[in-house]
Amino acid sequence: MDNLVKMRKLDHDNVHKFIGMSIDGPRLIGVWKLCSRGSLQDIICRGNFSMDYFFMFCMIRDIAEGVKYLHHSFLRVHGNLRSATCLVNDSWQVKLADYGLDFIEAQEQKMLAKKRLLWAAPEVMRGSLKPSITDSPADVYSFAIIASEILTKKEAWNISERKEGYEEVIYLVKKGGGEILRPDLSVDRDVNQTLLALVKDCWAENPNDRPVADEICKLITELTPKTKNNLMDHVFKMLEDYTFTLEVEVEERTKELTVEKKKSDILLGKMLPRQVTERLKAGQAVEPEGFDSVTVFFSDIVKFTDLATKCSPFQTVNILNDLFSNFDAIIEKTDVYKVESIGDGYLCVSGLPIRNGFAHIKNLVDMALQFMEFTSHFKIPHLPTEQVQLRIGMNSGPCVAGVVGLSMPRYCLFGDTVNTASRMESNGKPSMIHISECAHTLLTKCYPYQYETSSRGEVIIKGKGVMETFWVHDRSTIVTTNKNWRSENLEKISEADSGDKNTMRSVSPYIENLTVDENKRRRELIKESMEYL
Repeated sequence: MDNLVKMRKLDHDNVHKFIGMSIDGPRLIGVWKLCSRGSLQDIICRGNFSMDYFFMFCMIRDIAEGVKYLHHSFLRVHGNLRSATCLVNDSWQVKLADYGLDFIEAQEQKMLAKKRLLWAAPEVMRGSLKPSITDSPADVYSFAIIASEILTKKEAWNISERKEGYEEVIYLVKKGGGEILRPDLSVDRDVNQTLLALVKDCWAENPNDRPVADEICKLITELTPKTKNNLMDHVFKMLEDYTFTLEVEVEERTKELTVEKKKSDILLGKMLPRQVTERLKAGQAVEPEGFDSVTVFFSDIVKFTDLATKCSPFQTVNILNDLFSNFDAIIEKTDVYKVESIGDGYLCVSGLPIRNGFAHIKNLVDMALQFMEFTSHFKIPHLPTEQVQLRIGMNSGPCVAGVVGLSMPRYCLFGDTVNTASRMESNGKPSMIHISECAHTLLTKCYPYQYETSSRGEVIIKGKGVMETFWVHDRSTIVTTNKNWRSENLEKISEADSGDKNTMRSVSPYIENLTVDENKRRRELIKESMEYL
C-alpha cells in the first residue's frame, strides 16, 4: 500500500500518471490517466501515420527520459517495459505505464506473458532474474527493442514476416552463444547512425556492457537536431505539409474522377438515352412513354450462320465489330437511336426518345441506304470473295418505350409497330429495303418524289395476314441538291412514265394512276422544287 501512495506522487512528463487502485470485485484494477492515442504498439501496427526521423527521435527520447526518471525513483526499475506499455497522449508525448504493479501482472494469461518475453532481456529468459524483479540493465534491453520498433516502423522482431515464430525467437535469444539473434535494423537513410549504434549497445548480450539510462539520455540530447527541439511544432509542420499534399492529391483524384465520370456517362449514354440516364442518375423512376409516330428499323446479315462456319469465333467477332462500328458511325450523324444489336441483328428507331414529327421515316430510309452502300464495299479480310449482304425491314406507327430491369437496365420498345418491322425484315430479300404500307404512305406523303420505291405486291406476313409491302430502291434522281440540274432528269421521268407499268421503278406508288393533267401538274411541282433548290 505504501508503494501505491508513493506511485501517486510520481510526476514526470514521460511517466504515465497513476491515479489509484480499485480493490472491489474479483480482480485488482489499476486506474491511470487517459492517453487518447493509445499505445505505441497500436500506432505502429496500424501504420496509418507517417513518422519521419525527428518524430521517431522524439519518441525514443521520451522513452529514455521516462526510464531514467523511474531508475532514479523509489521503484529503481520499470520491470514491464514494452511498446504496449508506452502510451501516447494528444500532444504525441510518450508516457511509460504499468510500472510498479507486479502483483497485478501475475494475473495475466500465460500466452500473453510468454509474448512479453519478446522484449525481455536474455538474462530474464534464462531465469537469473524473474520478470517481476528485473533490474535496470534489463529495462535498457527492452528500451532497445522498442527503439527498433519505432525506427523500422514494424512490430517487435517483425514477427509477422519472419520465418521463425515468436516461440522460436524467444528460444534463440535465450540460448545465446555464437552469433546472437537481434531484430533487423533496416531503416531509412536519414536515421542517424550514432543512434543506431546506441540501440545496438543497449541490447548487448552482457548486461554490464549496456549503457545506463543517464548515459543514454546524455547521448540522445547530443544527437538532438539543432534546428528542431519541439515535437508539437514539428507535428504542426508535418500536418501543414500533409494538408498541402492532400489538397494536391485530392485535386488530382478529382480530375481523375471527373474523367472517369465522363467515360461512364459516355458508356451509359450508349446503353440508354440521355434523358433516361439523367433521370436514373437523379434517382427518379423512368415511366414507360408512348409515342404516336415512330419508325422502327431491323436488319440482319443474310446467311450469317453459313458465314460464321467459315470463320473462327474471334474472326466472327471481328467481322461484326468492324461492320457495326461503321454502322454506329453512320448513326451518330443522324437523328436515330440505336436500341441494340444481338448477334448479327441490328435494331434502331427514330422518333423516340425525342419526337421529330414525321422526319423519322426519312432519317431511317437515308440511314438504310447508307448501310446498303457501305455493305456493298465491305470486305472480309480472310474471305475476300465473300460478299456481306444486309436484309432490312422497316415499319412506322405508334410505339411504347421504357426501361426494363434494375441490375442491367435496358431501353426496350413495345407494340405492334415493332413486331411488324421485324416481320418486314424476316420476309425481306438480300440487299433490299423492305417497308410496310404504313411506312411507304408516310414516306411518299411527307417526302414526295424524293425516293424511288416500288410495290412488292401482297405478301402473307405471319401474325398479320396478307399485307401489301414495298421496296425502297434509292434516292430519286429527280429531286437533287445539285444546282446544275439538267433537263435529262425530266427525260428520265418521261421514259419512266412510258415504260412497262408492271416492272417500272417509280418515285411514287401512285404515278401509274395519274391523269394527263395530274402528271402535268407533277412536272410543274418538280420544276418549282428545282428552282427553289
